[in-house]
Amino acid sequence: MRNLIQPALILLSVLMSTTGTDEVIYAQVNDMVTLEPPKTYSPTEHYLYWSFGGLELAWRNPIGGSGLNADILIWSGNSLIITKIPQGQFGTFTCTLGRDKIEKNCKLLRLQVSMNQTSPLLPGDRVSLTCDAEKPHSLKSPQIHWLNPQGVRIFGYQQTVTATGLHNGEWTCVVTNDNKEKRAKIKVTVVDLSPAPTSPLYTSKSQPLTIPCSIPSGISWEQVKAKGVQGVHWDYFPNTGLSHISGDPQRLFSLSLNDTLRWQPDRSRGLTPVSSLIKGNLSLFINKAKEEDRGDYVCTMKFRNGVTLKRTVQVNVLQIISSPETDLISGQQLNLTCSLGRLLSSDLQLKLIPPEQSALQLLTSDREPALLNIPEVGTGDSGKWRCELWQRSARLTYAVIALKIEPKLSVWMLIIICSVTVIVLLLLVLVFILCHRRQVQLNHPYSYVLDHTGWH
Repeated sequence: MRNLIQPALILLSVLMSTTGTDEVIYAQVNDMVTLEPPKTYSPTEHYLYWSFGGLELAWRNPIGGSGLNADILIWSGNSLIITKIPQGQFGTFTCTLGRDKIEKNCKLLRLQVSMNQTSPLLPGDRVSLTCDAEKPHSLKSPQIHWLNPQGVRIFGYQQTVTATGLHNGEWTCVVTNDNKEKRAKIKVTVVDLSPAPTSPLYTSKSQPLTIPCSIPSGISWEQVKAKGVQGVHWDYFPNTGLSHISGDPQRLFSLSLNDTLRWQPDRSRGLTPVSSLIKGNLSLFINKAKEEDRGDYVCTMKFRNGVTLKRTVQVNVLQIISSPETDLISGQQLNLTCSLGRLLSSDLQLKLIPPEQSALQLLTSDREPALLNIPEVGTGDSGKWRCELWQRSARLTYAVIALKIEPKLSVWMLIIICSVTVIVLLLLVLVFILCHRRQVQLNHPYSYVLDHTGWH
């Protein structure tokens, strides 16, 4: 008899629900859901009953009494909250005011997101993401679209993509029904290297530089090793001209992938790895760059299945050169060269800035190199000269050179110096003569006496 009553109650609930106001609510398993009573409900006038499949779940009366028949239910004001939706608890929740009148039905429909592969993925893996939203009976289907980790909208309940680093992160399925949205998220992990800078990096002897390469946050070394990483290393391709990169690389560092992660230098060229390797930071650091450091730096990660990840960072070094030298005398000719070592693009500009006390003006050039010829330098030109590289209104880097310019000697100073030199030489000659005579006296004393007594 009980087996007959239960289906009858469920059928009665479904039939009665068609006469009330329907609200569709999408939720995932273990979601928290709030059930709102009808707008006509008054806590001081109505008895309120919530039921599911003909079974009473909760009740309230006008004098403040209330009851809950499940541990996952709580009251919040007039709303009934299901704190954690179980696997089989999707269906119609009925709200009744009084014993006989149905005012509202809340159709709780299941939403599920899934993918056909297990994370983490490697770039090149094919993965399908599916957003399965249960269709309400006798109601129109909901609209479904995806938001990728960059927030770009992609229409369709299923998306098949070839994994890259851009797909790493949270994907969001958005289900829209009756102008209400429900969002469900799924995390996709792609073992990849973070994108390299889209434009070259600029540095000089006056500024340090970090050459970036890293594993995105949220990806651990355990996940990288689980995908079969075979090697990680840095290579350097020197710049052999204004626009040519040599095809012969120099191995800089190789990563030891044992229990203790450690960089092993091959030919460090004065570079040092950053200290946060355990956090996935593979970057290199240059304290004072030289002209020989211009070129391409390539960060490479290889896997056993043949997948190779590479990130290339182009480094340009700004230089300021003084000819003939940095120590000069007032009146000498001076040539200053501000150079990047490559042709300037249309948005780049070089500026050569003299010391504040110099009478010379700032030199601006959109050609490579920027040259400044000074026929006769003065003591006011002594100090720090700056060579700056600008991109539109932003300074990219700068280089500094210090000039020491001594004052030119005057005629009277030359006369004094010459007079002092002559006097010093005469004194030296006199001292030499006296010393010589003294030596003769000591070596021939009797000859000296006879000479002076007249004996011959």
